[in-house]
Amino acid sequence: MTVVKKSIDIKAPVDTVFTYFARPEHVSDQMSEKGVGMTVIPMDIKAGMGVGTTFRVIGDFSGKRLEWDCETTEFVRGERISAKMIKGKFKRWEITTEFKELSDNLTNVSMTVDYEMPLGPLGNILDKVKFSKSAENGLETALFKVRGLLEGNGSIPVYITLDAYQKLLAEKKKMNNVPVSTVLTAILEKYEQEPEIKN
Repeated sequence: MTVVKKSIDIKAPVDTVFTYFARPEHVSDQMSEKGVGMTVIPMDIKAGMGVGTTFRVIGDFSGKRLEWDCETTEFVRGERISAKMIKGKFKRWEITTEFKELSDNLTNVSMTVDYEMPLGPLGNILDKVKFSKSAENGLETALFKVRGLLEGNGSIPVYITLDAYQKLLAEKKKMNNVPVSTVLTAILEKYEQEPEIKN
C-alpha cells in the first residue's frame, strides 16, 4: 500500500477550482512531465460528473503502461471528489481531491492517491524504486500546471463537438487565422453585446 499526497494553494474561488477538477480529464491533461503521462476518457457520465460516473485512465509511468477503469464514489460540490478503481491491474487504486476555501479568491487543493501495485512482492519493490516517485512528481507537476491555468498564466483545454470545432475554424479563417482563443473571445464579446430576447 502506498499513499501519495500533494497540496497547493490556488488564487481562485473554490467554485472555479472545483469545477475544473470535476472533469478528471482536465487534470490528467496536465500530467505530462518526465516519464509520466496520463489520459482520462469519460465512459458513462452521471449528473455533472457526479457519483456513478465511470472513466478509463491510461497511464504511462516511466515506460510502464497501465490502464484501469474508475468510478466516482463521492462528489460534494466545493469540498471533495473521490474515485476508485473498478477494473484494472492494481490491487487497489483510489484518488481523493479535497478543496478548502481559504478566502474569497484562495483555495487549497489536496490530492491523495492511495494504491497497491499489482505483481505482489515484485510490484512493491518496483513501486519503491520507480513508480511511487513518478506518481508523486506527476501529481505535483499537474497541480502546479493547474494553478497556472486557473490563475491566468496558461491555457485551459476546451472539449467541444466536431461540428462546433469546424464552425470555430471557419470563423478563424474569416478573421485572418488569428489564434482560436482570439476567435472565442470575439464570439463571446459579440454574444454579450446582443440584447436579451424575451418571450
